[in-house]
Amino acid sequence: MILGVHVSGAGKVYQALDIAHALGCDTLQIFSRSPQAWRNGSQIAPEDIREFIVRRKKYKINPVFIHISYLINLASPDPRLYHGSIQAYIEDMREAEKLGADYIVTHMGSHKETSEDAGIKRLIEALNKILEQTKGSKVGILLENTSGSGSWLGYRFYHQHKIIKGVKEKSRLGLCLDTAHAYLAGYNLATKEGLENLIDEIDDLAGAKLIKLIHLNDAAGELGCHHDRHDHIGLGHIGMAGMKRIINHPKFKNIPMILETPKSTEDSDKENLALVRKLSRK
Repeated sequence: MILGVHVSGAGKVYQALDIAHALGCDTLQIFSRSPQAWRNGSQIAPEDIREFIVRRKKYKINPVFIHISYLINLASPDPRLYHGSIQAYIEDMREAEKLGADYIVTHMGSHKETSEDAGIKRLIEALNKILEQTKGSKVGILLENTSGSGSWLGYRFYHQHKIIKGVKEKSRLGLCLDTAHAYLAGYNLATKEGLENLIDEIDDLAGAKLIKLIHLNDAAGELGCHHDRHDHIGLGHIGMAGMKRIINHPKFKNIPMILETPKSTEDSDKENLALVRKLSRK
């Protein structure tokens, strides 16, 4: 199993690799910059990028995922935010390439109560521009499913189906499956039938082979509540049996799994990782 955590971006970017290695991770996810702020011309220093590459090779951390900033909205009807988001995304893609990251993980944006179809159309146009402007890059884009709060896209996989169909350069596009988001959106991953139904839906609409990352999180909210709240493995509404079923599903065998579980104490990541490893051996 390829297992890791989302590591805080505090400090130097390469220090995230030290944390992941100390936890025994095979892979990791980071923010390459503050998720709540625009870049404003700031870049990761070249020497920090070089050290990131050296330490990644030393620790054998693979693959590396970068989560996009929360401020970016590629489905926004606001022209300034929309075009600013596209430019910021292109800058993040270029920096991810320098770091040697494999994928950028992105939420699919909010249509801001225009309409889902209008938001999806804007997102497709944005992705086409981004992929064109970063032609030749090896960095892929993973569309993450959401819990469906507010006017966020991605809570049903026909959204991903439409987007993949509309994007011209499909070879760099994939999916990130967040288990908590799926449950909170109404997919009952606490049951075997619910898990199989989800996998079948993804396979029919987008292709399960496009899943390149699983955000392995339990859900703190009720089924279908649409409130985006993660919980520790086995302590949420998906539960221990449901999480064990996900971890050991043959369709997910070779897909990297990243924990975004709460960091309630200093040992939370260590404890959640240990539990996942234990469940995977049972």
